[in-house]
Amino acid sequence: MNIIVNELVAELIEKTRNHINRAEGFRTLSEKELNYRKSENTWSILECIEHLNLYGDFYNPEIKARIKKANTTPSEIFKSGILGNYFVNLMLPRKTLNKMKTFKDKNPLGSHLDKNILDRFSIQQKEYLELIEQSKNINLTKTKTSISISKLMTLRLGDTFRFITAHNERHLRQAENVLKEFAANKA
Repeated sequence: MNIIVNELVAELIEKTRNHINRAEGFRTLSEKELNYRKSENTWSILECIEHLNLYGDFYNPEIKARIKKANTTPSEIFKSGILGNYFVNLMLPRKTLNKMKTFKDKNPLGSHLDKNILDRFSIQQKEYLELIEQSKNINLTKTKTSISISKLMTLRLGDTFRFITAHNERHLRQAENVLKEFAANKA
C-alpha cells in the first residue's frame, strides 16, 4: 500500500491531537469513575491509559533514536510493508472491540493508579507529535524501528507510526466504553 507522506503525517498529527484531547476529557472524572472496572479481569479507564503509557515508554525512545540515526532523504510516497500493514489492520478498532491478549509487561491490570497517568500520557503524546514532525526530514519507508515484542523484528517507521496511532485509538475507545458502562451501571 502506498500513501502520500504529507497526507499520512497530517492524519497522524490530527489523530494524535484528538487522542490528547479525549484523554484530557478524563480529567473531569472522579477517582471512582477512573478506576471503575466492569469485572476483575477488565481494565479501568486509567489502566487503559497506563497500557498506552507502557508502550510509549518503548516506542518514543526507539523512534527518537532511529530518527536521529537516519541517513535518508524524504520521499513523497510511503510504501507500507506486509508485516506493518498486517499489524496496523489487526489493531484498528472495530465496532465491537475484538479481545486480544496483552503481554505481561504491558498489562496494568490491578495497578494502583491515579490521575498522574493522564499527565504522563499527555507528555508522551506531545513528544510523539514532535517525533512525527521530525520524521518529515527522513524516509518513512527506509527508516526502520524495532518493535516491542522483539528487537529482532523491525517495521518501517511509517508503519510504526500507523500502528501506534491505531493502538492509541483502540484503547481510548476501550476507556470510553468503560465510562459508558459505569454510567449504565450507576443508573
